[in-house]
Amino acid sequence: QVQLVESGGGLVQAGGSLRLSCAASGRTISNYDMGWFRQAPGKEREFVAAVNWSGVSTYFADSLKGRFTISRDNAKNTVYLQMNSLKPEDTAVYYCAAKPYYSSGYYYSDSMYPYWGQGTQVTVSS
Repeated sequence: QVQLVESGGGLVQAGGSLRLSCAASGRTISNYDMGWFRQAPGKEREFVAAVNWSGVSTYFADSLKGRFTISRDNAKNTVYLQMNSLKPEDTAVYYCAAKPYYSSGYYYSDSMYPYWGQGTQVTVSS
């Protein structure tokens, strides 16, 4: 089983940047596809970005393309989410998730990810 811990959230002004980290323990993440999701107050959890086990393929929510990037360092067992040009509507709790590389299904579907972190709050002020 893999344990995930997010960090890097905080309060930032609109237009600013943050980099979230997701540190894994228990197992190497090289066997897992990794995703980021977020949930704003009163809204359902939504897909943000994902990266496959090798880091070769990345996926983003259409609305976030060009502002967010996802990367991974398997040697450090860590996944990153770089968020630029942040907007107030990006305010949410951001969650890191992992799914075995061999599992089928869409990267944007949260039901495909059996392992989740506790989340980190990102607040963007206007």
